[in-house]
Amino acid sequence: MFDNALLKDAEELLALCRAAGLRLATAESCTGGLIAACLTEIPGSSDVLERGFVTYSDAAKTEMLGVPAEMIHNHGAVSEEVVRAMCAGALARAPADLAVAVTGIAGPGGARPGKPVGLVHLVAARRGQPGQHRAEVFSGERAPVRRAAVVAALALLSRQI
Repeated sequence: MFDNALLKDAEELLALCRAAGLRLATAESCTGGLIAACLTEIPGSSDVLERGFVTYSDAAKTEMLGVPAEMIHNHGAVSEEVVRAMCAGALARAPADLAVAVTGIAGPGGARPGKPVGLVHLVAARRGQPGQHRAEVFSGERAPVRRAAVVAALALLSRQI
């Protein structure tokens, strides 16, 4: 399912978390659970990955992560504001020390003015810290955009350790 390079990144992240004694949560929209799936491909990942939230719809972001509906309405689901709220919501709702959140437009549809296909917002944060935001416009079809988002999420998480 995942190529060797991606699995190596996941394994390295899990080892870093283990060494630091950190538990991890994911909050995913456009990746649809691929970050958590990639991590769970690694045997023994259950001692690091606490849980994953797949919040594909706006309602799920609000119900499961506490993202204010007004924020989604004002900024759009694909925005820095919303991805930060998703990450904060994951940390608030999971006994985890570290979280990553991802929202984006994987395509082929969904683009809007200023928000092209391939736009992905990510935030990784440790509990009690503001976290690091990254926005990228990945090229390619749906699958490559989603894969690139997983790669970016794993790298962003590694930098938080």
